[in-house]
Amino acid sequence: MKIEAKGLVKSFDGFRALDGLDLSAPQGAVYGLVGPNGAGKSAFIRHLAGIYRQDEGELLVDGEPVYENPAVKRRIAYIPDDIFYYPSATIADMAAFYASVWPGFDRERFEKLAPCFELDRKRLMRRLSKGMQKQAAFWLALSLRPEVLILDEPVDGLDPVMRRQVWSLLMADVAEQGTTVLVSSHNLRELEDVCDHVGILHQGKMLLERSLAELQESSVKIQLALPDGAELPEDLQLLHSSQVGRVRQIILRGRPEELTAKLQAASPLFMDVLPLTLEEIFIYELGGADHAVKDILL
Repeated sequence: MKIEAKGLVKSFDGFRALDGLDLSAPQGAVYGLVGPNGAGKSAFIRHLAGIYRQDEGELLVDGEPVYENPAVKRRIAYIPDDIFYYPSATIADMAAFYASVWPGFDRERFEKLAPCFELDRKRLMRRLSKGMQKQAAFWLALSLRPEVLILDEPVDGLDPVMRRQVWSLLMADVAEQGTTVLVSSHNLRELEDVCDHVGILHQGKMLLERSLAELQESSVKIQLALPDGAELPEDLQLLHSSQVGRVRQIILRGRPEELTAKLQAASPLFMDVLPLTLEEIFIYELGGADHAVKDILL
């Protein structure tokens, strides 16, 4: 199911949490939604889950609005950062509850997934650790066989082995069932391993939205040393520059082959092109004083 936001606006007490947001996640994509605190990620997720109604614009899943649309919402599953459960419920109780309200709950799959999580389904949810509660949430959500899965800080609290287990299960659903996954996380290193599309939010708007491959090809990190008196060409789109001794590291917007050809005009003593991480793209695309790391003397 494709996810589309067109001019989405949501205000709280005069503050625009979403300010004309446009977003497009293709069917079967693993879409990473990133941005600084307060950028509007949680507000968008709650619209997509059908919790909030927008003030303006459209939010469509498979061409249909989400808010107060049970036919669409029953095809969506949402795992929030803070897991909700009934205080006196066990995992088995929550599975029975899900089955009673969700027509697509797959009891056979619930049983098949049990060895992946190795949780005691008779234990009270409130007696489980945060990581175990998150495992239970994945166990239940994957048993729903959703067509859209919304994840907010999905693997926070999970140990490395369980993180790999969860991502393996999710990627299998994407490959085999075409599940569309929208994931918001501050762990950009992990998103880089699993996402094929990325959207960077800033102040309620979409700053940049591309496939991860296109995003990584549109910016480049280069280390080089120039001869005495040589300068960089003036027509470069420089995002960042730092220097240690004679070695300069620059972040440029553009394609590697085009940029290296331009830099050859400065006759560098040496030049090395390095891959940019998603975290570096995030930092340098936001840029500016508001997002610089402050150097404060105490």
